[in-house]
Amino acid sequence: MILTRISQRFNELRAKNEPALIAYVTAGDPNPEATVEIVAALERGGADLIELGVPFSDPIADGPVIMRASERALAAGTTVEKVLIIAAEIRKRSEIPLVLFTYLNPVMRYGFSALAKRAKEVGVDGFLLTDLSVEEAESFVEAVRSVGLDTVFLVAPTSTERRLELVAKYCSGFVYVVSRTGVTGEQAQVSSNVKPLVEKLRRFTGLPLGVGFGISSAAQAAEVGAVADGVVVGSAFVRAIENTPSGELLDTIERMAKDLKQGALGGRK
Repeated sequence: MILTRISQRFNELRAKNEPALIAYVTAGDPNPEATVEIVAALERGGADLIELGVPFSDPIADGPVIMRASERALAAGTTVEKVLIIAAEIRKRSEIPLVLFTYLNPVMRYGFSALAKRAKEVGVDGFLLTDLSVEEAESFVEAVRSVGLDTVFLVAPTSTERRLELVAKYCSGFVYVVSRTGVTGEQAQVSSNVKPLVEKLRRFTGLPLGVGFGISSAAQAAEVGAVADGVVVGSAFVRAIENTPSGELLDTIERMAKDLKQGALGGRK
């Protein structure tokens, strides 16, 4: 079995006892041309993996920060195909693992097999569909796995043991652990659910576990990095993209990534 870039990166980090910094950005925000440079800045700052969000008109799992980012990206003309073109441009410059973070509706419109093949062509490494129930995921997983890409699913504090078993069965690359119920967005503190949920999930799978939803500071990254294999940060980066003047944006994003990565590393000391 050929390892994807996602598995290779986690293997490299595990060998060094380092947690991954997984950075989410909405592709096309503030415009499609900017995303490639934003990803490059994230990587310079220490991001290990990129979740490339496909803008969607009804992002039910996302809070207001990422919802506004989707609106800006859609207004700028970002489509699924445009996101794939952005991914291809990133891949020309970098080997950083790329996960398409999206919802089921755009994927169904494109077609499971067609999108999986196109994603493989442009250098995407996996998919995360936030609203695809793992109980109904078999046909999607088959289409994506058939071209050698990873399928990432979410688990939450409310997930049943049956759900954890199915996630372990259908997940590859890593498991996205939702730290708390609700939607995405920065929080003042890390949920107390994280450690027990990570410990419980490790009974079902040996895959790397990336914890997200609400992480925005180095201190929070350290807390999560101490127990998980990856720290997922989204809304904090997206808010910076929204609020930072364009001339300062890339330096700001790079500094944020560096701070969060150092925080995550600090959790292992």
